Amino acid sequence: MFELTYNGWSWDSDLQIIQADVKLEIDGEVLIDEPLCVDVGLPALLLSTRSDVEPNRWSAPDRWQCIPFFCCGCGDPECRAYSFRVKHMGDGTLELTELEEREQESSKELGLYSVSADSYKEQVVAIAKKYLDFVEGLDYRPYFADTVKVIRELLTADP
Repeated sequence: MFELTYNGWSWDSDLQIIQADVKLEIDGEVLIDEPLCVDVGLPALLLSTRSDVEPNRWSAPDRWQCIPFFCCGCGDPECRAYSFRVKHMGDGTLELTELEEREQESSKELGLYSVSADSYKEQVVAIAKKYLDFVEGLDYRPYFADTVKVIRELLTADP
């Protein structure tokens, strides 16, 4: 069972980030349950519904495909982040590997989870749509300027 929820959405106008209370539970194990920055890694999270992704928390913002899905409340993935590798297995499942990234070293694998690709996609797409509704009308200027555009394009291109 895969369950990802974002509640209590808020916008920090000074930092120009979107935050939410994130809960990630897989097969009864709670991996995340805390307030986090959710917009920085949302493009990569949405991309992971259709493609394999490999995080690199030290990537430049324009390499959004590599940004960890969930960052600490300050929005800087170099500060603290939850990193996951996603592999599409071709049998209707995804393999999520929780990683501890280390600069200049190989990532340490912390956990390996198999989840339904359909359930994963349904929940992530719903979060992306809610994000677009939430930012509508805000004077929102994220660090990666094309965040909203990329999310819209990924949702539109969704088969």
